Amino acid sequence: MLPRLEIVRRLRPVDLVAPGSVQVETDQAGEVAMPAVAPYVTVTTAGLDGPVALLLGEHRFAASLTEGSVSLAVPGAGTLRSRRFHRAEEPTGLGVTLTGTHVTAWSREPAGWVARARHDLREVASGTGPRVDTRDEDALAGMRVELPADGGTAGRFGQLGLRDTRFVTAEDGRPLRDDGALWLTATSAGPGFFDTAHTSVWRFDPDALEVTHAADLFFRRPDRPGVFGDHATHLVRTDGGWLVATSTWGDFEAPTTRAGRRTPAGLRVTLAESDADLLRGAHVLDTRELPMPVEGLDSIATWDPHLVRRDGAWLVGFVSARRFFDFHPALATGPSLDDLRLLGAASDRTSTEGTTLVDVDGRLVVLASDGRDSRRSERARFPAYDLTMTETGALDAPYPTNLPWPTVAEVDGRWLMITFDGRATGGKLLGYGTHGDLVVMRSQ
Repeated sequence: MLPRLEIVRRLRPVDLVAPGSVQVETDQAGEVAMPAVAPYVTVTTAGLDGPVALLLGEHRFAASLTEGSVSLAVPGAGTLRSRRFHRAEEPTGLGVTLTGTHVTAWSREPAGWVARARHDLREVASGTGPRVDTRDEDALAGMRVELPADGGTAGRFGQLGLRDTRFVTAEDGRPLRDDGALWLTATSAGPGFFDTAHTSVWRFDPDALEVTHAADLFFRRPDRPGVFGDHATHLVRTDGGWLVATSTWGDFEAPTTRAGRRTPAGLRVTLAESDADLLRGAHVLDTRELPMPVEGLDSIATWDPHLVRRDGAWLVGFVSARRFFDFHPALATGPSLDDLRLLGAASDRTSTEGTTLVDVDGRLVVLASDGRDSRRSERARFPAYDLTMTETGALDAPYPTNLPWPTVAEVDGRWLMITFDGRATGGKLLGYGTHGDLVVMRSQ
């Protein structure tokens, strides 16, 4: 297996407005057009004058600060304020974000941006208020922002944390290089559960150990209208352009209780093809389903695709779930991505994901991540498998919190790993989903 890896850097870029995506920046009050390609947008104020608002069609979502208390106005739901977390501490600015179907009011405080009020617009659509279709592309193209006296800034939503990291690769699995730098896809964490996140692309400097935001990817589904922030994505460079394999997490709702509401079975892998420059800017990609072969696995859902082409055949690592959340890694192969068969599955696992194919001395190895909810003997480790999914060992590396992926590659004679942890940010209102730090490891 690989040599021992040690942590050499932790990174945590937090941006309500994605760097390089600013569409509005002014010191004047007023209503300004801000067309959006996806329902992942932010407006922030320069000071404490308010309110500040996003306007989508006839709907106005506004954040206000009154005597230190932050509230969020939502058509059909009224003026909302968190009972426990509404009071801002030494605020210097306000913000409103739309991430999928969730609107959130923020205050800028000494600790950074803190969420003080939040609402899921699906609750308005199912009640007596006006229907809000945040994924409608015509409505998004007409989006506007409302700024107070001191003006403000608006653009695409950035991220609270980064997770589900993958190297952007060539078909054979080698990381794509750019003047020595590497490229990553990541899940940009939003203010809440999986349906507030989206896919982003980052440039990683292996000498300075720094990341730079470069692009955002959004997706159209083959069976539903609108734009989704699907994530857990692998971006592959081909001779003719790009393959983009992703997982349909973009509308996966958090359960209300352990036995409560869950998104119906149907979480799956999709595939997009593009000849655009996906390493820069914002893109909405048309997808088709990429069915994973799950015969005999009692599978209700699949996710975490990783693609490598060797010796004229594709290998596709993925995760199969028996239920939410009981999941394990699997591997498929075929002459084309439309003709896959199952090679093997580690179906003894119950909390293992991040299936990743890596070349070790000319031999492909399958790595995965055993979460802390696994059986005692299998917790918090990175198991290694051969191509029949028979376990052969484990990666010798620290295991951060949550379910870090084994995103490794040999870079300039040393092994490099870029993974993540479960550290939250953005305030106590948001709950699970705002993680994590990027955790960088290297061999000696």
